[in-house]
Amino acid sequence: MPSAHYFPLELHASDDDQDCEEQEQLVDTDHRSSMLSNQYNLHYHPQLADYDNDNRTTELGMGMAPRLSRPGSSRRRYWLPMLIIASFCVIFYLMFSSQALGLGGSFNDGDDDFEPHSGQGKRWVPFPYQVSEFKFLTNEHKIENQNSSSSHALNESLHICSESHEDRRLYMQDKPHSAYAQLPVIYFVTPTYPRREQIPELTRLAHTLLHVPRIHWLVANDYERCDTYMDMLLNRFGIPFTHLSSPMPHKFRSTKPAPRGVANRRAALQWIRQHNLTNGVLYFGDDDNTYDLRLFSEIRQTQRVSMFPVGLIADYAVSGPVVRDGKVVAFLDSWVAGRRWPVDMAGFAVNLAYMSLYPNVNMPYKPGYEEDLFLRSIGLHIDQIEPRGMNCTEVLVWHTQTKSKKAPIVRLEKKFLDGRSNLGALFRSLKEMGVASVSDTEGPLATISKNGKGKAHSYFLS
Repeated sequence: MPSAHYFPLELHASDDDQDCEEQEQLVDTDHRSSMLSNQYNLHYHPQLADYDNDNRTTELGMGMAPRLSRPGSSRRRYWLPMLIIASFCVIFYLMFSSQALGLGGSFNDGDDDFEPHSGQGKRWVPFPYQVSEFKFLTNEHKIENQNSSSSHALNESLHICSESHEDRRLYMQDKPHSAYAQLPVIYFVTPTYPRREQIPELTRLAHTLLHVPRIHWLVANDYERCDTYMDMLLNRFGIPFTHLSSPMPHKFRSTKPAPRGVANRRAALQWIRQHNLTNGVLYFGDDDNTYDLRLFSEIRQTQRVSMFPVGLIADYAVSGPVVRDGKVVAFLDSWVAGRRWPVDMAGFAVNLAYMSLYPNVNMPYKPGYEEDLFLRSIGLHIDQIEPRGMNCTEVLVWHTQTKSKKAPIVRLEKKFLDGRSNLGALFRSLKEMGVASVSDTEGPLATISKNGKGKAHSYFLS
């Protein structure tokens, strides 16, 4: 990307200064050496030039004292040039400070030749409340962005519901976890939200992660408060985890499409920043995907950014890099939409040491462009991408989605949900998970059968 050049403003003599010099030349040379005439020159007002030149000799010849300009006029002569110079200084300051704070500039989507940030002289500059386009340059330049309606400042507050850094699993892949002590940690970020399928999908994902050594599971829930059932669930698996409450801002909930999962991932990025983590690998793993265990061995080797195909994506049923001679040269995706990096969220991993070079890493609230703008925020260049999965010939992650349905209400008299059967405890658990609930008056009547014949539940429970 071409450099942004700035030229200092040149200070020129103002018209008022030139007028002052001309007026000083109009002073009678006969009186130039006298103190009174010198004082007269200092306070000579340009607007009185014509009048004074015509009448000054007459006044002096009659013994009249030379007229001095009014104090207010002299102050105006003094302050006018100062105001002009101050205006130039303010304009000069605003031009440079706006660039430094990321309030100006635009992003050229067609420019693929910008250089990554070296990390020297880095500083944390919170993004403004609305961001959609970015320009990321070398340390010789400044990071710029252009305002739109897509992002909040990344340094929002965090709400940690529960956390455990202890790995209580005895074995992974037939080896004790101590055998993997030298491996870099994978920080596996899972955005999730309350729905009927939430707990089953997290359970399924957890049983994949149980086989992965040296992993920390960041589960960010789109919920206004902490979910105690999820706390219990995550703690039960013995995997090191952090449970975050990260609700989507209310102003985005009514937009179509809503930027689902962005607040969750931003919370995880903020958690990583607050812990100053620079050793390990970051991966965004949704709770409804299917993961091949080989994926984790592949992404653990990431030096900057690794990429790989994701199956079951949109019209082509796949999204991923195009590789020639071991290098990524382009991308295959059925929805390009001007994205420089048209990839799925599950199709890349980032080394934290590399990401730490970019203090303005961000994921804006812009549906469909979250991956693209995140990868732009870390200064990614196509030559830096590491193709994984046998040069992107294998699919190691699948975008399998569970069709979401509304949690049903079952009509079952609550008086029967006591200790006389298992149904009371079962439905209480289902309600905690958000899977189903019971009512005395709503929903289809619960039917219990025996020997192929259905009976009202009261037949067996009364």
